[in-house]
Amino acid sequence: MIELRGKQKRYLRAAAHDMRPLFSVGKQGLTENWLDQLGEAMEKRELFKVNILSNSDVTPAEVKSFIERQTTIQVVQTIGHTLVLFDQATQKENRHYSVAVQKI
Repeated sequence: MIELRGKQKRYLRAAAHDMRPLFSVGKQGLTENWLDQLGEAMEKRELFKVNILSNSDVTPAEVKSFIERQTTIQVVQTIGHTLVLFDQATQKENRHYSVAVQKI
């Protein structure tokens, strides 16, 4: 796990700016299955957004603590009901953002 500094977080926020949310948190809320799917997608992409739907019973702060407590995924930014997530891929061929982040 990379411990992110300010400049690195800024780079990741800028890289995620034009992305659309890949995952959503809805009525089912936060489940282990959802977290497993999040981890699998993180392995392939390293950086993406999660949207918290208006019908969800959880707050962005609850989603952030749930993800960070149970995984190595880091929440880089929270804007309204959208979170930007980052985690280094274990396979080298999937590492795009983490390579750039380590150079900053």
